[in-house]
Amino acid sequence: MRGVCDFTDFFVIATGRNPRLTKGIYDEVAGTLKKEQRLLPRATAGVPEATWIVADYLDVVLHLFTPEMRGFYRLEELWSDVPSVEFAAV
Repeated sequence: MRGVCDFTDFFVIATGRNPRLTKGIYDEVAGTLKKEQRLLPRATAGVPEATWIVADYLDVVLHLFTPEMRGFYRLEELWSDVPSVEFAAV
């Protein structure tokens, strides 16, 4: 995102198979960042519904989607002029 927008350096975009898994991913990421890095998000949205969760960590904005919501909002297409790096699930 550097050079394209001024509010963050990176988007992390991930998908959980359903809202329960999406919430679980968020809980794990947020808990690990809090425990190991003492980082809390500046703002969050969508946690109760867990179809699209956004967590703003200033330099990194985390987007967690269900497959349907990721397909609907297509952030990768919206920001297609930004270089991307894809990682396989572990």
